[in-house]
Amino acid sequence: MGALALAGLVVLVIGDNHMVGRDNLLTTLHDGLTGLGAVVHSYGMCGATPEDWVLRVTERCGRTERHGNDAPIVDLSPALSWNIGELIDKHQPRLVIVETADTLAGYGSPQLPRAWAANQVGVLVGQIRSRHVDCAWIGPIWGREAAPYYKTAVRVKETSEFLAQTVAPCRFIDSTVFATPAELPTADWQHLTLPGYKRWGNDIAEALQQLPATPPDGRER
Repeated sequence: MGALALAGLVVLVIGDNHMVGRDNLLTTLHDGLTGLGAVVHSYGMCGATPEDWVLRVTERCGRTERHGNDAPIVDLSPALSWNIGELIDKHQPRLVIVETADTLAGYGSPQLPRAWAANQVGVLVGQIRSRHVDCAWIGPIWGREAAPYYKTAVRVKETSEFLAQTVAPCRFIDSTVFATPAELPTADWQHLTLPGYKRWGNDIAEALQQLPATPPDGRER
């Protein structure tokens, strides 16, 4: 079984705050995939949970998009959320990459909200797979333990392990193996600085290349 070939592959990337702006995965992951020959369409919505990509909600702190080698389009005003089905119909991707994990982790809460998070994941995965598109889900990256986000290494690890068991039939990319806790520089204890995003984006692109060409449902891509 060969590895996933990104050259020529149409890829749709959707994500949360880590893709809203310019100096983050909207640049580093997008450029990494484009450099490997993929045709990439990236979208980010601030604070978005997985269900927000299915329901029509207002994202109050902005959204961004980027296509191919074009510059990012950044809109930080409140805007209606994008719909995953419409994006798939528009771009006809062979692979959807989902980067949303921090919005599921319940940082600052006593426990990971497992039942709610599992429902969120199921709604989005169901929409993607109903269109017979392969998908990969990116797990959370380390941050630092401080206000205002209260992101902890313990909760990051727990969330990563939870998603690894929940996102099937999407493939899971474990970001915790890319660095050690608190190793990557952050801007505000949760979001990385540009060097951190460069490393994370490159690591994700490399991990995607290592995925088998045949997804769990057995259909060749």
